[in-house]
Amino acid sequence: KQKGHTIMSGKARREYLAIIRQRYATASKRHKHLILDEFCQVCCYNRKYAIRLLNAPESMSTSSRRHRSGAKPKYRDEALVRFIKVLWRASNLACGKRLKAMIADWLPAYEQYHDIQLSSHIRRLLTSISAATIDRLLCSERATGTKLGLATTKPGSLLKKHIPISTSQWDQTKPGFLEADTVAHCGTSMAGMFVFTVNTVDIATCWTEQRAVWGKGEQGVLNAVKSIEDALPFPVLGFDCDNGSEFLNWHLMKHLTERPRPIQYTRSREYQKNDNAHIEEKNWTHIRQYLGYERFDDVSMVAQRNTLFMGPWRLFFNFFLPSVKLIEKRREGSKTIKRHDAPTTPYRRVLDSQHVSDEVKQNLKALRASLCPFELQHQIQSSIKCILSQSRTTAQQQSRILAGTPHQESTTP
Repeated sequence: KQKGHTIMSGKARREYLAIIRQRYATASKRHKHLILDEFCQVCCYNRKYAIRLLNAPESMSTSSRRHRSGAKPKYRDEALVRFIKVLWRASNLACGKRLKAMIADWLPAYEQYHDIQLSSHIRRLLTSISAATIDRLLCSERATGTKLGLATTKPGSLLKKHIPISTSQWDQTKPGFLEADTVAHCGTSMAGMFVFTVNTVDIATCWTEQRAVWGKGEQGVLNAVKSIEDALPFPVLGFDCDNGSEFLNWHLMKHLTERPRPIQYTRSREYQKNDNAHIEEKNWTHIRQYLGYERFDDVSMVAQRNTLFMGPWRLFFNFFLPSVKLIEKRREGSKTIKRHDAPTTPYRRVLDSQHVSDEVKQNLKALRASLCPFELQHQIQSSIKCILSQSRTTAQQQSRILAGTPHQESTTP
């Protein structure tokens, strides 16, 4: 309100302007002065601004001349937005900062895989686009959803006194210090036998390796750890795990410690998931987001999953999906301020490390040159669809068997 008068809405002002403009155009100079006074009083306009509105042609009305202030948007090209959306979905809904870091590696593969030639103008825009702009372009596409899994860690108390507790693994900058955990694919029931995933991550480079095992037997987990150790591009220097019996056993302890160069074997505190924060994060981003919470209780799925894990899976995550690392964390008053490094793939971190030999780096570069991220992503999707379809078929067969059991027993003499 202004001096007892109610301010008109924008729509009412435009309607009033359309009517009074006709009177103003045909009035004499003396009457125009009166109409202008009335227009400024009713709409609360500045006098010079009111004169411009009344003298403007009808086709240049306020509603048609309204526009967004600032520079014209330049990232609305259909081909550019399509590439951003395809990249976002192929990376399993990565954030804008990670997508920006991926553009340089994925753009040539995108043109080759989809048989598309982007113009030089769009390529320049993609190299200069910011992470915030990417997030705005994807605003309407984003979807949210969370699920909770089942905790399956059972204490292994036999060796706790022999294995020291370590809570400072995040300070390691040399490749070779691993965090390990198991992910249960049990659905909603822990009954019976089912597939587990042994998941590991290197703290310095974020390089990950996964292996499927049948149950959580000590020998099966040991074989998975041996396979992971052989696949890493650097030697294992440290192995940190939780207090589960699949890791705290004599088989794994002898394998890690009874060798010419023993591996530093440590464990986390009980019921403290933050002690294994690196691997807990990878359990979600590298396992649950792709395989979900289905129950895999067919032993044939172990070999099928390991073929996937040792093939396109490890190549896709380690060579093409960047991640960020926390490099500083401080508290100022009531605020906790975190600072991360630039998004980088594990492959790049290995190349930047001074502790990896030149021969290994050359082999990784040759392997990277032969890979296409979209082809790997397609292979992963096809394998996951096959695995999930097999899991649901098995579940339906078991449901039919259980549903038919009472009827069969009732007919037995």
